[in-house]
Amino acid sequence: MEQILVVGVDGSGSSLDALDWAVDEAARYGLELRIVYAFRWSRYEGVALAGSLDRSAEQTLAENIVGGAAERARRRNPDVKLSTALVPQEASDALLDASHSAWAVVTGSRGRGELKGLLLGSVGLTVAARSVGPVVVVRGDKTGIAGTHERILLAAGDGAADSAALRFAFREAAARRSTLDVVHAWRCPTHEDPAAKDPERQHAERAEHFLASVLEDAVVAHPDVPVNPATVEGPAHKVLVHRSAAADLLVVGARRRHGHRGMQLSRVSHALLHQARCPVAVVPDVA
Repeated sequence: MEQILVVGVDGSGSSLDALDWAVDEAARYGLELRIVYAFRWSRYEGVALAGSLDRSAEQTLAENIVGGAAERARRRNPDVKLSTALVPQEASDALLDASHSAWAVVTGSRGRGELKGLLLGSVGLTVAARSVGPVVVVRGDKTGIAGTHERILLAAGDGAADSAALRFAFREAAARRSTLDVVHAWRCPTHEDPAAKDPERQHAERAEHFLASVLEDAVVAHPDVPVNPATVEGPAHKVLVHRSAAADLLVVGARRRHGHRGMQLSRVSHALLHQARCPVAVVPDVA
């Protein structure tokens, strides 16, 4: 079965950035790109459209947005196979449904009607927090979105060994012929055993051992991917946000619980989705 990369559009500048990113990603892997517009985005993102649009007018608006997006995608890369879908659902529901079968879902960082002060829109946050498959939220500065750094950044937290996020990051680095920076942030607790000798060094060595064990098998399986492991003392979200300025994609894992429909994001992932300076891929492991 042919794999499909799904991108949500709503006519906003943020969704056009996501579309351009998705076209490049589809070309990189030979995927079909499906452009999805959910009819109710304008309603749920708080957009006050001029006048009272009836159903046919909303249909026309949807067709124009999707048609314009498809034309933009063809101009960017005419070799990418395209399909479009107009879905009469709330945007987050439409993309979450698509995540069950998609190779990945791509969304912008803000919707058309959201305030400029928002760091991340409600749709992107909801999809990243609940999707069963990988979600890429396209955000950050122009160089990060354009992919000019030739570096992928992986957040190596607890449970990173043999995780879906680890495999996703190595695959991205291989496909882009980029260096993979793998970062594990650690902290030295304030209250330590006073008898312990050089506790900070002990925690540093523990972190280095952990990261080496995480990467051991993956490095052997991907000998062509340059890997740059780093253990850094400090709050994980601050360390990763800082390093994201030199990355084309930040990959972070997420644990999912079956049957749980609420938001399933760690505090670190939540912070990265709001503050990272490059696109963020949230890759879930279903537990």
